[in-house]
Amino acid sequence: MPLPAIRTRALSLLLMLALPAIAVADGQNFATTLPSPQQVAWQDLQFGVIVHFGTNTFLDREWGDGTAPASVFNPDHVDPGQWARAVRAAGARYMVLVAKHHDGFSLWPTEQSDYSVKSSPWLHGKGDLVKLTSEAARKAGLSFGVYLSPWDRHEPKYADKAAYDKYYAAQLDELATGYGPLVEWWLDGAGSAGHVYDFDHYIEELRTYQPNTMVFADVALFSYGDIRWAGNEHGATEGETWNVIDRHGELRWRPVEVDTPLHKDHWFFSSKPDFAASLKTVDELVSTWEMSVGRGGQLMLGIAPNTHGLLPEADVTRLAELGATLEHRYGNSANLIAGENADNAEARRALDNDPATFWSAPEGSSHAELNVNFPKPVTFDSAIAMERLDAGQHVRRYAIEVMRGNTWVTIAEGQAIGHLKLDRFPAVTAARIRLNIQSSVGTAEIREFKLFNTGTPATE
Repeated sequence: MPLPAIRTRALSLLLMLALPAIAVADGQNFATTLPSPQQVAWQDLQFGVIVHFGTNTFLDREWGDGTAPASVFNPDHVDPGQWARAVRAAGARYMVLVAKHHDGFSLWPTEQSDYSVKSSPWLHGKGDLVKLTSEAARKAGLSFGVYLSPWDRHEPKYADKAAYDKYYAAQLDELATGYGPLVEWWLDGAGSAGHVYDFDHYIEELRTYQPNTMVFADVALFSYGDIRWAGNEHGATEGETWNVIDRHGELRWRPVEVDTPLHKDHWFFSSKPDFAASLKTVDELVSTWEMSVGRGGQLMLGIAPNTHGLLPEADVTRLAELGATLEHRYGNSANLIAGENADNAEARRALDNDPATFWSAPEGSSHAELNVNFPKPVTFDSAIAMERLDAGQHVRRYAIEVMRGNTWVTIAEGQAIGHLKLDRFPAVTAARIRLNIQSSVGTAEIREFKLFNTGTPATE
């Protein structure tokens, strides 16, 4: 998933855009295309991390060519528990391990190849990093997933399509049956130009053993993934997020996941001097959260253990700072609204810091208002709204408004709310505020409406 992957994915996206427009199939509708229960649960996780650790770690590489001997993998203090604790402190809720990157080296003792941890000196060839990481993640209260690169630069069978399809499916079976429930299966199309994979068979195998696993893939890689790539590795989803996409005339609920590394331009650890200097600042990371989770997407942040098998202390500290800052700015305790600010019991369900409850607009309405009243004016500069998506994404236009004199004045507006929408604006002081659903297709349902006074300038 390092930077060269951008070019491959960007090319595939351009090819898609170049295709002629195709009419959406009869009976399909953006408003009535619904998520699966598994997709709803996955979107509620909001923030995850992906762990890059392997032979590249020891060779100062981002992409391995498959020629590194297994003996180079020899960490002396692997501690996935440290990774998981740091991840949890950042506010993340799931962790994906790169079980095999493009170099083909497997971090579990696969029976399909000798090119794995079983041929390394680490733990005398008896180690299983997938097992250790899955156990550490669950102990920390995190969901666990895996990344298994289709592109394999080491395995000789890769030159034979049928043989490699069998090989990949066999490795998939090992991971899908040996490590408990998997929240996400990460399929990266990087480096695979010209190679055709039997994705139908891969996903059939995965669904057999892991029916609830969300499959991530570029929309150009295959049509039936559960999650889509945002098209960049900058940590931002561009503009407002619509969960239903039109791919070649077929509509599908496919929420977006944004991926970006904790260190600029580094997915893997490096001993080179620029690695430490590339650690992103707290402000940069918070901005990334605002431009991903805050725009209705999912954030996947890349972390990289060092040659000891530990996250550098600076990274651990930075992740904790990120979590503390997000909680300070946007946590429940920072929310200025309490349930008693609602007009009625129905509205209170969207103002209670509980996303399991929701306010529903009048049945069949295309316009509705959610009002918030304070006994005296409050100052705020941010708002978060969350749409209940079980029955589809319905809001098409909304505004956040304050009462000035006898007139409602718009301070923020947009089209999509989706899973979560963060609006930032110059600080305003008011006692009456409303979320004005100006247009919806179907009945709008709002899980949460929150106000915050962060005291910080909005980022672009």
